Amino acid sequence: MAVKLTKKQLAVLDFLQDFTEEKGYSPSYREIMSGLGLSSVSAVAEHIENLVSKGVLKKVQGAARSLEVLDYKHEETVELFKVKILDCSEEEKDILTKAADILGLDLG
Repeated sequence: MAVKLTKKQLAVLDFLQDFTEEKGYSPSYREIMSGLGLSSVSAVAEHIENLVSKGVLKKVQGAARSLEVLDYKHEETVELFKVKILDCSEEEKDILTKAADILGLDLG
């Protein structure tokens, strides 16, 4: 089950990543609004909440500038699961498959 993101959500994530790498801290909602040309802070808040609920963004409640982009592609993790599943018992395979599902990994 791969995470599906809209173009706007990808733009928000890219902006957050670039801003954080450049400045060393995450942007405010107003900086995101301005940087992406969004119409309001509430539009930013809606995007942020959707990204948090999809598990690709982390924020600390009550803390300023606490947005952190999480690795939502899991490429290395997917490969580790695939390799381990090839050489394990049926019981282990079942456990690994359930864990991958919980993590939202697409083992294809």
